[in-house]
Amino acid sequence: MTRVLFVCTGNICRSPTAEGVARHLIAAGALGDRVEVDSAGTHGYHVGEAPDPRTQKAARLRGYDLSGLRARKLEVRDFQEFDLLLAMDRGHLETMRRLCPPVYQPRLRLFMAFDGSGQFEDEVPDPYYGGPRGFDLVLDMCEHGVRGLLETVSVRA
Repeated sequence: MTRVLFVCTGNICRSPTAEGVARHLIAAGALGDRVEVDSAGTHGYHVGEAPDPRTQKAARLRGYDLSGLRARKLEVRDFQEFDLLLAMDRGHLETMRRLCPPVYQPRLRLFMAFDGSGQFEDEVPDPYYGGPRGFDLVLDMCEHGVRGLLETVSVRA
C-alpha cells in the first residue's frame, strides 16, 4: 500500500481537487488495495472547512464529489505516515522541507513531476483569486498528474 498526501496552502482548492480526482480514479481502477490518498494545507487557515464552493462546482461538473472532504493542516507525523508527500508548488515544497525530518526528505516531491504529458508547468497555480477558468485548469492538471501518479504506483506495487 502506497500512502500519498497532496499539499497546498489552505487545503481548500488545489490539494482537495487532487485528492478527489485520485479517489475517483482509484475507485474506477480498483486500486484501493494499492494506494490511499489524503490532502492537507501548509497553513491552518481553513481547518475543518469544506473545499471552496468554486472548487466543488468545477469538480462536480466533471463527476468528482469533494463535498465530504475537510481541510486540515499538515502535521509532522504526516512525514512518517505517508510514502509520498506531493506539493502543488515550489513554495509548498520549501515549507515541507523545512518541517520534514531529514530521514523523510526523499518522500517530498512536486505533484506535477508525475505528469508525463509535457503540456503543463510543474507547479499547479492557485485558482483562489482568479476566475472560473483557473479551477478548470487545476482540474486538468490534477487529472494528468494523478493518472501519472497511479501508473507509477501500480508499477511499483
